Amino acid sequence: MAGDFLIVRHFPFRIGRAQDSDFQMNDLGVWDNHLALEFRKNGGVFLRAESEAFVAVNEQPQTNVRLRNGDVISFGSANIQFWLAPVKRLRLLPREMAVWLILAGVTGFQLCFIYHLLR
Repeated sequence: MAGDFLIVRHFPFRIGRAQDSDFQMNDLGVWDNHLALEFRKNGGVFLRAESEAFVAVNEQPQTNVRLRNGDVISFGSANIQFWLAPVKRLRLLPREMAVWLILAGVTGFQLCFIYHLLR
């Protein structure tokens, strides 16, 4: 599965061998319920290892840790990399053009108004 990616759309997201896991992996050393990814408000995404399951993040053993972009999660014989999805950029050109047109209209109106006052 090297090079594949998976989009997580709900939390908690469970990884393991069990049939009810959100992402089922049959690699050597992966337990039925090996780890879970949890989202915490104002905290980000956290990795929580199930009891006594070995999980390393960036080669450091962890049981509960906040994940950052690019972290490599190792468990059993599997390695996965954690990435946040890129942010979709809104198309702002129509809004910007509308604002500039309004500003040009207001400026033109003010110039015409000043011209009529000075006459």
